[in-house]
Amino acid sequence: MSGQIIRRALISVSDKRGVVELARGLTHLGVEILSTGGTARVLREAGTQTIDVSEYTGSPEILDGRVKTLHPKIHGGILAIRDNPQHRETMERLGIVPIDLVVVNLYPFEATIAKEGTTLNEAIEQIDIGGPSMLRSAAKNYQCVAVVTDPDDYSKLLEELKKSGGSLSEKTRLRLALKAFRNTARYDAAIASYLQSQTARQPGSQAAALEGEGFTSRLSLNLKKKLDLRYGENPHQRAALYSFGETAGLAGARKICGKELSFNNLLDLNAAWDLVREFSEPACVVIKHTNPCGAAVAGSLAQAFRAAYSGDPLSAFGSVISLNGLVDEESAEEIAARDFIEAIIAADFSEEALEILTTKPKWGKNVRILKPEGDEKETSQAWDFKTISGGLLVQEKDDLLLDEEKVKVVSKEKPTEKEAKDLQFAWTVCKHTKSNCIVLAKERMVVGVGAGQMSRVDSTKIAIRKAAERAKGAVAASDAFFPFPDAIEELAESGVTAVIQPGGSLRDEEVIASADGQGLAMLFTGMRHFKH
Repeated sequence: MSGQIIRRALISVSDKRGVVELARGLTHLGVEILSTGGTARVLREAGTQTIDVSEYTGSPEILDGRVKTLHPKIHGGILAIRDNPQHRETMERLGIVPIDLVVVNLYPFEATIAKEGTTLNEAIEQIDIGGPSMLRSAAKNYQCVAVVTDPDDYSKLLEELKKSGGSLSEKTRLRLALKAFRNTARYDAAIASYLQSQTARQPGSQAAALEGEGFTSRLSLNLKKKLDLRYGENPHQRAALYSFGETAGLAGARKICGKELSFNNLLDLNAAWDLVREFSEPACVVIKHTNPCGAAVAGSLAQAFRAAYSGDPLSAFGSVISLNGLVDEESAEEIAARDFIEAIIAADFSEEALEILTTKPKWGKNVRILKPEGDEKETSQAWDFKTISGGLLVQEKDDLLLDEEKVKVVSKEKPTEKEAKDLQFAWTVCKHTKSNCIVLAKERMVVGVGAGQMSRVDSTKIAIRKAAERAKGAVAASDAFFPFPDAIEELAESGVTAVIQPGGSLRDEEVIASADGQGLAMLFTGMRHFKH
């Protein structure tokens, strides 16, 4: 591929990192530099010669800097095809000189809107116009022009120019053009997403949010790659993590120690963190393949961990653990004594706890320990995404647990105060378990789970088998209605005393009659929690 000699560069950057070193390197190679206000000032103060864009165009910056580079002499110099005679003739007639290198990064719109208290007008002033225009012009004409958007590319650019005698290969120019278009696409998506959120907050709005007419007709996703993952669902699949923002939810969590994260690790960690955050009291959740095999609420995190892990110790081998408070020395000692834990996520860790978790476990120092960063309310996403072949399914995130107005006792037997607490706990865990599911709980700890089965009665039998003798006096939660009384009969026979379920089956009367016949208390919630 042919090389393009770089004789003239236009530099206009918001992020000044490395720009002085770049300009010095270009000047040393004999490249003439054009630049705009703030950039020109920085370069001159560093002793680098530069020509003001306004001096070259003969047009001053106007409208408080809103118009600086939107000029035929700028875009003509970038967009002209060098071997086109008509283009050359036009350039000569209008006094346009070719611009071979465009170095531009954009106003910090995303950083501005991330600041607390930013107004709409402040955000709008950080929408760059001239910058994206120059990037797009240069990227379109990559066969004649090189475009650089990322300060991290400066050193590679100078290295290639030095080695080649001042030219850049077409391969490099195409790679940089692709990066520029990705940059402008991301930038525009961030603006669209922000304005969409602002519109949704206005009274009576029907735009962009899940209001009025429904979903927006076009969906823009602004994602940034956070890291390459160890592998995907299986070792032969590559994978990466993309984030909606710098501190968005689990994607913004800080890994304190441990091996690289895999695709499955993150899915399990997300399931664990989503569930444990449902509880305000000290809680622990044990996740295996995105399903809870243990969960408990107790007076302390150490007690919650012991109770959660005892829910199904066999399944807990190689599990992911989540805790909703500060992991202290006592909790860490309990965790470190177990056979093998894959990853731990918690609200925080004491120094003593980290020392224990990274030195004492017999499973070594490979455990992945994560701590979420940022405000969970601010970083949680309102939408849930799942891919299908050729498309993306979008739904509101399941942020509800119960509608108290819809909950009603439908059985003759009313739940005791203890059963009511256990029923609410079991219903919470059930919401985060793959359907069809049955969750058995006692003393606000999980004693048996049947998840992801094709029939509800099979899920019931699995949960009962897992609970064994602990089913006596336990309560049961079902993520959807019971289509037949058979599962109720199984639960009653095992010793379960109360059931919570959505209701809504054609055979609700038969199911209620079965509960009454067995002396079970039964609650209808009026809402289901399928999780696929």
